[in-house]
Amino acid sequence: MTTRIYGEPVQGLSAAGKPVTAGVFDEHQVRAAAGLTLVAGAVAFVYAYFGKEYLPIKAVTTLFFIEFALRVGVGLRYSPFGQVARWLTRRRAPLWVSAQPKRFAWTLGVVMSLAMTIITNSNIRGTLPLTICMLCMTLMWLEAVLGLCLGCEIHGILVRRGWVARDASYEICASGACAASPASEPAPGR
Repeated sequence: MTTRIYGEPVQGLSAAGKPVTAGVFDEHQVRAAAGLTLVAGAVAFVYAYFGKEYLPIKAVTTLFFIEFALRVGVGLRYSPFGQVARWLTRRRAPLWVSAQPKRFAWTLGVVMSLAMTIITNSNIRGTLPLTICMLCMTLMWLEAVLGLCLGCEIHGILVRRGWVARDASYEICASGACAASPASEPAPGR
């Protein structure tokens, strides 16, 4: 029986002298995809907030729900923004990071984008969609510009507290997000 690995299995990859057996993603592609979603979200937000034109935000929130659902289900490689990000970063050497923390972060993206899809397509206006939209854009900006995956950090905290089981996927994490303890050394690759 073959176990399906979430993320990309990379033969010969090692971290701290040990072979990496878990699925990984290229951090450059992840950050590029976050930047692309940020741009699409910002454009839709500007149309809605300043132009009172709501069709773009309805379309973008629905696209984001599909995008994040694909990322959670099958990985970045098969999502629309993931495809563009792969092309944009094709000449960069990959910077591999564990897939499971990204999956957790993208699951949060699925929840927020589903909420925004329902809210915007129900023609709800005001503080609620504005707040969720600004939160989403902030999270995308942190990932794209600073390389800070807040969802990954939250996931690392949950694992350290024992609220989420440790997984073999915690071998290479961006900025040490999945270190065994907050005082651990930063993970390789950063």
